[in-house]
Amino acid sequence: MNKDVSLILLTHKSKNLVIKYIKDLYGKLQIIIIDNSNDLELKKIIKEKYPLVNMHLIENNGYGAAINYGSKFVDTEYFLISNPDLKGINEESIEIFINASRKLQNKFSVLGPRYLNVDPRTLKQSKYDKDISEMRFLSGACMFFNKKKFDLIGGFDENIFLYFEENDFCKRSIKYDKNYQINNIKVYHDAGNSVSLKNDIEIEDQRELRSWHFVWSKFYYYRKNYGFLYALIFFMPIIIRTVLKIYYYKIKTDELNCTKYKIRWSGMISSIRGEKSFKRPKF
Repeated sequence: MNKDVSLILLTHKSKNLVIKYIKDLYGKLQIIIIDNSNDLELKKIIKEKYPLVNMHLIENNGYGAAINYGSKFVDTEYFLISNPDLKGINEESIEIFINASRKLQNKFSVLGPRYLNVDPRTLKQSKYDKDISEMRFLSGACMFFNKKKFDLIGGFDENIFLYFEENDFCKRSIKYDKNYQINNIKVYHDAGNSVSLKNDIEIEDQRELRSWHFVWSKFYYYRKNYGFLYALIFFMPIIIRTVLKIYYYKIKTDELNCTKYKIRWSGMISSIRGEKSFKRPKF
C-alpha cells in the first residue's frame, strides 16, 4: 500500500461511480469516502466488500466543508481529492503526482492534472510544452495537496456551498506557494454527471440548486477577494440582464424561463446582502 498519499472521494448520490472508481485502487492506498447524501446502501457495500476504506456519512454542508472534514482523517504526507465522475486516476498518475512534488521540493500549494475534454472558455490550461506548468487557478474536480500546506492555508472556505471554492483556495494559496498543472497526468471529467437522480423533479431541483449557488458563490468570491464595490460594479451588467430577462419572460408568459431567472436573482441578491448560502437540495 502506498504510504505517501491518500485519496479523498466526495460522493453525493453517486454510488455506482464511487464503486467503479475505487475498484482498481482498493488496497493500494488509503481511501477516504465522504458521503453527504446519507447513502446507507453504499455504506453497506463498502463495509462488506471494501473494509479497508474509511467511509463517513455527514450532513450536506457543501463541497469544501466535506473535503475539510475528510482531510482530518489523512495521516499521509499527501492527499488527492477527486470527483467520482473523473476518469484517469490510477497508480501511475498518483506516482506522477508524487514525483512532481519531490521535483518541486514540496514548494507548491496545489497540483492538478490536464483535462482532455474541457471547454477552454470555462477552464484555462497550460500549454503542452512543459511537464509542470505554473497556474493561477486549477479545477476542483481533482487536486493534489501536501497535507501540512493544506492545513497552513486553512483548507476550503466553508461559507461556499458549491462553485468557486477552488478559485478561492487557489487565490489564497499563492500567498504561500505556486500552483501547478501536471501535463503528464491526463484525465476526463464527465462534469455534472456525478449525481444519480431518480426523476424529473429531482433533476429540476438540482438545476435550481446549481443556478442559485453559481451566482451566490461568484459574487461572494469577488466581494471577499476584491471588495464589495468592485464586485457590485462587476455584477452590474448581470443584475441588469437578469431583471430584464425576468420581465421579458413574464410578459411572454414563459413560466419556465421566468422561474429560472428568478432563481438566479434570488441567489444574487442573497449574496449582495451578505446572507449565508442557505439553499439546499430538497431530496
